[in-house]
This record gives sequence, C-alpha cells and structure tokens, in this order.
Amino acid sequence: MEGAVGSCEGGATIAVYVVPRAPKNEIVGQHGEALRIRLNAPPVRGAANAALIAFVADILGVARRQVHILSGHRSRRKVLAVSGLSRDTVRRRLAHRMR
Repeated sequence: MEGAVGSCEGGATIAVYVVPRAPKNEIVGQHGEALRIRLNAPPVRGAANAALIAFVADILGVARRQVHILSGHRSRRKVLAVSGLSRDTVRRRLAHRMR
C-alpha cells in the first residue's frame, strides 16, 4: 500500500484500480502501485465512480464531498484525493479494511 497512498495539499491521494460488476464492494489488495477495489456497480453513466467515492468515504469515515476523482474518470485506473486526512491516517484506515 506504500505506493498507492500519497500526500497532497490539504489531504492525501489514493491510486486505485477498479473492478466493476463484482459481487460486493471490497479492497482486495494491490494492482501494481494502486489499490485493487472491487465494486458491485456497473461502469455505466458514472455509477462505478459514484460507488467508488461512497465506498472510500465510508471506509475512511469522511463525507463523500471530501473524496474526489483527480484523474481517470473513464478508466479503471484512477487517482482519488481525500481532503482533511493525512497520508498516514488514510493508510491506517485502509489497512484495516484490506482483505
């Protein structure tokens, strides 16, 4: 998880690799330098992006408005920004939820 979570002004970044249409939402490990996240939402009309934001916000214990997609809106590889939490706090909270 070291390379997947970084710092940015006012918060942290998370590199993710999204697998849509999974049986359930879960973090299942790493995919290169990114966290591999399975989502039960389809990649249609932004449903997977909305599910990703809601899932990550829930795991980190922050409001959805604190999680944004910085890059990769139409790709499986995305970079998220989380405002209001340090890199170390994000790493700790994500580590507790990894399968």
